[in-house]
Amino acid sequence: MNISNNNHLNILDLPNEILFIILKKLNMVDVLYSLMDVTQRFDQLVFDPFYIRNLNMISMTMKSFYDRTYSIDNQVLDGICKNILPRIYDQVNELVVEQYSMERVLHTVNYPHLYSLTLIDFPEEVLLNYLTSNTILRKLLIEQITCLKIDVQDKPTEPPPETLGFIFALILSLCKRLIKLSFCQLFHRSTLCTFELSTTNFKSSTLTALKINVKTFDDCLYLLDGRFNCLSTLIIGVQIISNTPGTIDNTKKLPKLKHFSLTSYPHLFVYDNLIIPLLRRMINLEELILYLSIIRSNKNYIDGSELYDDILIYMPRLNNFTFNIHTNVDKNNLEIAFSSNEDIQRSFSRKEYGPVASHIENFTRENKRRCHSYSLPYEFKSRCHIYSLPYQFKSLHLLNNSFQSGIFDNVQSLIMTDFCPFEHNFFNVISQSFPVLEKLGIINDEPQKDKQQSTPLIIFSHLIYLDLHGAHANYAEQFLVDKHCHLPCLLDLKIGYESLVLVTNNFTNDATHVTCSKLTSLCIKGAFVPPKTFHEYFPLL
Repeated sequence: MNISNNNHLNILDLPNEILFIILKKLNMVDVLYSLMDVTQRFDQLVFDPFYIRNLNMISMTMKSFYDRTYSIDNQVLDGICKNILPRIYDQVNELVVEQYSMERVLHTVNYPHLYSLTLIDFPEEVLLNYLTSNTILRKLLIEQITCLKIDVQDKPTEPPPETLGFIFALILSLCKRLIKLSFCQLFHRSTLCTFELSTTNFKSSTLTALKINVKTFDDCLYLLDGRFNCLSTLIIGVQIISNTPGTIDNTKKLPKLKHFSLTSYPHLFVYDNLIIPLLRRMINLEELILYLSIIRSNKNYIDGSELYDDILIYMPRLNNFTFNIHTNVDKNNLEIAFSSNEDIQRSFSRKEYGPVASHIENFTRENKRRCHSYSLPYEFKSRCHIYSLPYQFKSLHLLNNSFQSGIFDNVQSLIMTDFCPFEHNFFNVISQSFPVLEKLGIINDEPQKDKQQSTPLIIFSHLIYLDLHGAHANYAEQFLVDKHCHLPCLLDLKIGYESLVLVTNNFTNDATHVTCSKLTSLCIKGAFVPPKTFHEYFPLL
């Protein structure tokens, strides 16, 4: 590595602390296979107990946002199983492995000190087969594993929630020492569990922390009905929160629960009837995290005073409350005097909330139709968005032009929607405020008025997935013309055919070809017959 002034520095001249930082940034499979036996110094680093104790046997290749391959090259796997695993087997505490290499990795050596196991990208039928027939895996789960993470594929068709519920129950019956379980929780997955009568007899007397995605609110209540008598942490995503004919008790106190996180993206009408009673059961809660979109028919927005009165007085030990809440008010709610943004801010002045941001939108008669058609599945009179700062969630939905700026360095998925156009300079603010953004959706059919094409190039350094299905053709020009926007990682595009033809000039425009030629996945709204130039324009499809 040539520095300057004819000075030369070898990488081995760097101190071990710096080399360890470099190694941890690299793929572990590549490091083990490439650096073993290169020099004695590298061997000391690669086989350092603090490095190899967490053995990550995953090599991920991304074709598109939802199409990722985790398998290891056979030659590389052969070398690691033959030359490396016999040297480190007794130092491995945590193991991450995928479906194709798991059997060889587990069968090559024993791991006497292994306590944490992560299974990545397993089809549900393959996982079920391993859990029922692989004796080595079953022995590990029964005798050693205290921390288990399961990632189930959601392609090409989503696994039936009932099957996943059965697998979940089987895991609990096998793992006699299990303390922490994360089930179907990778960020880009959508797999869900549901617990039918055939699987509701599962229980655990050792589990203290559970992270899971479920289908219904009843599934959430199943998990809190006493079957986990030591559970202190529950991180749960619920697809549907609605009134059901279920008979599960939602009144029994939960004194052991200390940390609770609830995420649900669809709009819900039953916040007061279902969510509040659930939270009031958590009398010793210390940390509460909520990500909700609430529809109210006969009440104002949820404000800080209401949250304090309805929730916090039931949780005297609560010291961390993090939230992202949309409150949508029914269009028929004509008699209520709505709070202002200043009122909302003042209501969150208590120390329990910490810093809070809020935005209020009032929808006039003229634009209610647009909100119904393009941004929300229901016609509202008004909407309020309130969230804790610093923002802790990976997703942020329904951002509009009222957004000023800030650093949202956890957000990977963003949906923008408004009935006023998003101008060029606004996207510059977005790119700087969301530095690790991977997935962006724009819902706005208003043409831009001030494109300001002389402004500096806008860069989205990590954007992989761009959804312009609900956007005016101007936004296709905004993002696909390389002199306006640089998208070095873009692989996926969803767009209307007319917008795509217009911005690419029927697949001949050089200004958009640079970005389009890198796409590996294209979802086009509407039927079409591709012209001859189409496949030349998208060579990787």
